[in-house]
Amino acid sequence: MLLKPNPANHCFGCGGANDRGMQLTFEQDDVARRIRGSFRVDPAYQGGRGMVHGGIIAMLLDEVMAKVSRFNQDSAVTGELSVKYLKPVPTGEDIVVEGWEIERSGRNIFRQGEIRDASGAVLASGRGHFIVIDPARFGSKKAASESGKH
Repeated sequence: MLLKPNPANHCFGCGGANDRGMQLTFEQDDVARRIRGSFRVDPAYQGGRGMVHGGIIAMLLDEVMAKVSRFNQDSAVTGELSVKYLKPVPTGEDIVVEGWEIERSGRNIFRQGEIRDASGAVLASGRGHFIVIDPARFGSKKAASESGKH
């Protein structure tokens, strides 16, 4: 299933309503229970010459791991993110970003993510600790008032 940017979402990574955002599209693999995205990162997001900025690399990993919530319809936020920068991630070249769940304990979910080049070499990897939340409690004031909670 293709996960296109939501035109009402302002998220920097995957939102369609953010003109300055990356408006990333992902693919949901229900059999493998993985989320994948194939991209070419524009040089506008570089750090060193020809290399994707480290903050953008972290955002790509966070974004793909967060999307794994779709498999269990979780509302979860990132509690902790660690990134291993193994090799430079080039701008303007094909990369694959992939995320999956590795462990779950109560409200705590642990996920893994990778960025690979076209040959399959791992350029960066990440591990995320996500925490399941009640969206009505932590959402906007509008969502809280609509749910009857203040």
